Order: sequence, then C-alpha cells, then structure tokens
Amino acid sequence: MARIEGVNIPDKKRVEYGLTYVHGIGVKSSRDILNKLKISLDKRVRELTDHEVVAIQKVITASYTAEGELRKEVTLNIKRLQEIGAYRGLRHKRGLPTRGQRTKTNARTRKGPKRQAVAMKKKVTKK
Repeated sequence: MARIEGVNIPDKKRVEYGLTYVHGIGVKSSRDILNKLKISLDKRVRELTDHEVVAIQKVITASYTAEGELRKEVTLNIKRLQEIGAYRGLRHKRGLPTRGQRTKTNARTRKGPKRQAVAMKKKVTKK
C-alpha cells in the first residue's frame, strides 16, 4: 500500500482515483499531479515505484493544502464565523443547513433522524 499524506491508498485502484482518498485531492487535481509528473493515468497504485510515490508526495505538499492542514483550516473558518456571530456561524452551531436550503421538509442530513412527536396523553384517573 502506498502511503501519501498519512493516508493508505488501496493497491488495486488506478492511481488517478486512488489519490482522491487524500482529503483535498479530487479527480481533477490528481490528474494534474500525474500529468505534471508524467505518470500514466492507467497505472495501478501497486505498480508505482518508491520514487514515483515520493514525487507525488512532494508535489502534493508543495502545491496543495491537503489532509490535516485542510481540515484544520476549515474548522478554524467555521469557528471564526461562530465567534463573530455571523448568520452562517449560527447555522453551523445549531446543526442546520448554512446555504439557504429549506428546513421545513428535507434537511435530514444536517438535522439528523426524525424525532417522534409525542402526543399529550390524558391520564386515566380512577373514580
């Protein structure tokens, strides 16, 4: 298994799709990296030499914000929005959609599973 930016990349995958396992690297950027290094897109991860893996690692660290660094940046941006009291920060805090989607229906990804409404039951009193 090739290890890039602390992520194990599956051996059986093609390199262009294997690199997308690194947070912050998509298909477009993985293709750009491989074209820059003149590595075939059809190659499997297990077929990469150690020199190619090191070269890919160097390009990613030099040109892209990826993995832990990117996650840290995103969380700091969200924290900043919450601290300044921005509307988007409040939506993040409450766990609701931040980009203007409706919430009366849908929005289950952000809100979590549906809560059961408990009807007010009348207590039976003995006479």
